[in-house]
Amino acid sequence: MAKEMIAMLLAGGQGSRLYALTQKQAKPAVPFGGKYRIIDFPLSNCVNSGIDTVGILTQYQPLVLNEYIGNGQPWDLDRLHGGVHVLPPYQKASGSDWYKGTANAIYQNISFIERYDPQYVIILSGDQICKQDYSDFLRFHKEKNAEFSVAVMEVPWEDASRFGLMVADENDRITEFQEKPKNPKSNLASMGIYIFNWDILRKYLIEDEEDPDSENDFGNNIIPNLLKDGRRMYAYHFDGYWKDVGTIPSLWEANMEVLDPEHSGINLFDENWKIYSRNSGMTGHKISDGGVVENSMITDGCRIAGTVRHSVLFAGVRVEKDAVVEDAVVMGGTVIRSGAVVRHCIVAENVEIGEHAVVGSMPDASGNGVATIGSGITIGAEAKIDPNAMVTKNIEGGEEQW
Repeated sequence: MAKEMIAMLLAGGQGSRLYALTQKQAKPAVPFGGKYRIIDFPLSNCVNSGIDTVGILTQYQPLVLNEYIGNGQPWDLDRLHGGVHVLPPYQKASGSDWYKGTANAIYQNISFIERYDPQYVIILSGDQICKQDYSDFLRFHKEKNAEFSVAVMEVPWEDASRFGLMVADENDRITEFQEKPKNPKSNLASMGIYIFNWDILRKYLIEDEEDPDSENDFGNNIIPNLLKDGRRMYAYHFDGYWKDVGTIPSLWEANMEVLDPEHSGINLFDENWKIYSRNSGMTGHKISDGGVVENSMITDGCRIAGTVRHSVLFAGVRVEKDAVVEDAVVMGGTVIRSGAVVRHCIVAENVEIGEHAVVGSMPDASGNGVATIGSGITIGAEAKIDPNAMVTKNIEGGEEQW
């Protein structure tokens, strides 16, 4: 039975700018917002938009991601025909294995797409926090009689040169594409979310694969080739919440925005557009006598005996008596011992921060200064971790890392 549209989710990114957080897992598997992982957002968008077939293209450190997705049941994607499928690169007779670029990753899975004979294919990024109705995007694509559509967001002109930009006319037809230009002609930033007519996508993927000089990339190769051939290309304006969380400051900022849904635009409590996740299965949280929690998100199984302000705590975090956690993102299973101070930082999963240790502080004059602790690290008692530190190995008691 043919599907009208299926989704292909690019989730193979190494996420090298997240350093310590992605040493042991792919970027889409990085925890977010207390009880979620980044990949929950595009998967939930698919379910909420009526898309029931999703191919997830993995590559770098896929084990955590594969285990997390399982059979897709938490997102209602455990289907007999369709559902969610993890698609790692695999060796073929031709010898190709690793995905060489975003376009090559889709090319290697043409046979998967053909099983469903779709009219349209939506290509999604696995490393963005975004709540988007893809069915509205498809309606736009059909109304314009487009062959290719891209979701765009208006960004401030002073930031435009950091993005791939679509130059479009008054009918939203794309006339030019600029990749991070010095002199931008547009402030319509590509979100890296595309809808293609499947026959068009298939043709251009095959032609791109046959070009020995191609980087096999959508932005650098496929989109310019479509433009060169005068294809019907349109820009779909999206005005909801979207954030590329590819850097430590942006990931920290997005977690902080969860605490202010009225102003930030990201509401994880919206009953009409639920974000689904694989639940932790832990008990409820407990705040002891003397424990203080202000404007924070505290998730299942947390035990709070100290002070937590303006922070996001994932499942199973323990904050002992006299410890202070402020402006921090603390991922699951971490223990913050008595008297420790943890400020303006991201602490990964299963970390132990020793008694009276100090991690991070307020940001420096540049506005940076998000200290980051990798998963499974032990910070010894009375150790001091600088506001800009990236900690990837254990720190002894009393030691300082600057």
